[in-house]
This record gives sequence, structure tokens and C-alpha cells, in this order.
Amino acid sequence: MAFFGFFNVYGLRVNLSVAIVAMTEKFNVTLENGTVIEDQHFDWNSKQQGLILSSFFYGYIWTQLLGGWLGSKIGGHYVFGAGIGMTAFLTLLTPIAANTNIYVMVAIRVIEGIFEGVTYPCIHAIWARWAPVYERSRMSSIAYAGSYAGTVVAMPLSGVLAQYWGWESVFYVSGAIGCIWCLAWLLIVKASPAQDPYISEEEKQYIQSSIGDLSKQKINHPWKAIVTSTGVWAIVAANFAETWGAYTYLTQLPTFLRDTLNFDLGSTGFLAAMPYLMMICLMAFSGYAADRLQETKVMTTRQVRRTFICFGFVIQIAFLMLTSHLENPKIAVACIVLAVGLSAFTMSGFLANPLDLAPNHASVILGFSNTMGTIPGIVSPMLTGYIVTDKTKEQWRLVFYITSAVFAVGCILYWVLAKGELQPWAQQTNLQHVESQPTKEDEAETKSSTADVKRD
Repeated sequence: MAFFGFFNVYGLRVNLSVAIVAMTEKFNVTLENGTVIEDQHFDWNSKQQGLILSSFFYGYIWTQLLGGWLGSKIGGHYVFGAGIGMTAFLTLLTPIAANTNIYVMVAIRVIEGIFEGVTYPCIHAIWARWAPVYERSRMSSIAYAGSYAGTVVAMPLSGVLAQYWGWESVFYVSGAIGCIWCLAWLLIVKASPAQDPYISEEEKQYIQSSIGDLSKQKINHPWKAIVTSTGVWAIVAANFAETWGAYTYLTQLPTFLRDTLNFDLGSTGFLAAMPYLMMICLMAFSGYAADRLQETKVMTTRQVRRTFICFGFVIQIAFLMLTSHLENPKIAVACIVLAVGLSAFTMSGFLANPLDLAPNHASVILGFSNTMGTIPGIVSPMLTGYIVTDKTKEQWRLVFYITSAVFAVGCILYWVLAKGELQPWAQQTNLQHVESQPTKEDEAETKSSTADVKRD
């Protein structure tokens, strides 16, 4: 269910990236006197399109911490379901907003962002109660793979819908699917294993013996310790850098394929979705591989996170730089597919890392991280809109250069600052977790204060 939840999260987010191509595409109209004129649904220039595409993140940035806090207080399953459900409902109203004026269109996207902003942080409140220690990477990776499955389906489907049934149908179909999922989620999913009547007693005992019955614990978040932790700032750095690239891909890839590689509307949706098909497979693989490397003690958690995340950054830089200098459209698309697809190693790493540092505080850590990580969603589409005013290859090359530079900085900062062990400031609300998981796994690499953790 979480997989399909994130399927909707990204389906509702990226539909506009394809729809806006149809909404602004010029087409010929034959008048009654036989004269053929050129027209378009919306005469939005590149700067206005950048504003519309980034407006979602103006709302998204404000509810990251709120989503984490609400998830830990009232139950992540309620917050997750309501966030997606309201976004889906507002998506149904998007055609009305667009036909009113650009300001109403921007406003409704901002409100959608406010509701969807709670989804990623609050899901960690669910994992804290459902994910056994050595299954965290696997469970979170499979769920997050839904984001890319949503992208894989939404982009080509949006292209087909826009081409044959009009751009409005993109929003009606995706909104309806989201509303149906919301009802199913709220009926089926429970806050914790103790409240779930559908799982066996054996499975319930296994989960609770691994992580403890967190539903009985009162959680007080140590905010000062969180915002001053180098491990948390490593997650922030990786999140900021990777989401800069992710939002550049999501919002600009269909436009890049049309403007620079000269693909038509139907093709742009399918081609823009191809990288995310690769991501689905690699997210599941990377999560399984990370868990196995930790469980078999081949690598410490810190080593696993650093290796996976930095590998993802380096490989993206290599393929983006190559893409920016290629003339052959097919090879360029192949490089983009590899760059975006292999980012799964980075995404799966930093999204699971908060659970390593502090399971009970993972939702607010990711909320804090995503607040910083949403800034690229605002800046990147706007900056791209100002750069590619003439839609030339040279202008798009600069966009790729900037993205590669951000990746490089994020890679270096994460490598230097990353942590993988349970943090001392988290132990007071993670006593069960401390008893079930070794806390000295990273002593070979770091002289952190893990050695000060006292067991009861």
C-alpha cells in the first residue's frame, strides 16, 4: 500500500511536467474562410512555465517538519493518507484553475504542495513501528520505488491522454486514481502491528521483539541535538544535491526532449519515463543489497551508506556531462536513462539513513532534511526557465553543468559528515532498539560518541 501511495505522490506531481508541453504547444487552426493560423492553449513563456512548475514546491517546503511531527504524534498512516487524498482532490480542480488565469493555477499548485509535503516525513513514523532493524533499507526502498513507478506510468500516460483526449484529461485521471487509493489506504492500514487485525501473532511478535512496542512510548524530539548533528547534516547535503537533480529531471526532461532532441509530444512522455523504470528495479536491488551487506557484517552501516550514496552521485555526474556534449539523440537518451536510473543508489541511501541515526526521530529528521531538499524544487525550474530562453543546446548544457556541480558538492559533504550508528541523543527514546541492534558497528571508522551509549 505504501508503494502505491508513493505511486500516487509522484503521479500527481509529475503530470504537469508532461501536460504543460501540450498546454503550451502551438498548433494550426483553420478559420471559416480557409485561413490557417497558429494558436496555443496557453501563451506562457519559459519563465512563466518555470514559475508554474516550481510553484508546487512553494507549498511543499512548509509542511516537511509538520509532516514528521504530525506523523509521530497522531499516526503516520492518517497523515500519509490525508496528504495524498487532498492532493488528488485538488488535482481534479486544476483544469478550472488553469482556465481562470495563471495566478489561480500557481495558487492551486502551491496548496497541492502543502498537502503532499507531509508524505515523505510521516512515512518514517510508520517505518519506526513496522520495520525490523535489518529490513529497513528493503522496506523503505520498495515503498519509495513506488515514486518512480508512478513516474513511469504517469509520464507516458499523460502524453497519451493529452494527445488523444486533451490536456484536461491528464488531471482528471490522475486525480481520480489518487482519491480511490486514499479510501483504500485509510480502510486497510493501521498505525502499528499491535493495532493490525490482518497480520499473524507470530509476525506481530517478531516485529515488536526487533523494535519494541513504540506505540507505548512518549516521544520528545531533541531538536537542538538533531539540528547540530553532523550525521543529520550529511543527510541534508545528500538530500539537497540529489533532489536538485531529481526535480530538474522531473520538471524539465519532457521539455528538454522536445526542445533539444526534437521528440514529439507522444514520445516525450514515454522517453521521460524510461529512466524511472530502471530506478524501480535498482531501488529494490539497492535496498536488498544494503541490508545484506549490513546483516552479514561485510560492511558497517556507515560504509554502506557512504558507498551507495557517493557511487550514485559520481555516476550521475559522468553521464550528465556526457549527455551535454552528445549530438546523437538516441545515445543522449541512453545516457539520461543511466544517469537518472542509477540515482536509485543515492536515493535509497539517504532516505533510509535517518532510521540508522534515530528510529523514533526519523520522521522529523527527514522532515528537516526535506525542508532543505525542497529548495531545489523551487530554484531549479525557475533557474532553468531563465537559462533556456532560446532553447539552445548550449543553454541546456549549462543546466547540466550546474546540476553536476551540485552533485559533486553533495557527494563530498556526505562522505565527510556521514554517520551510520544510533546516536547518543536518540537512545532515551530508543531503548528497545539499542538492545536489539549493535551500536559499535562504526567504531572502526569513527571515534564518535557511540562508545558512550549505555545499555540497561
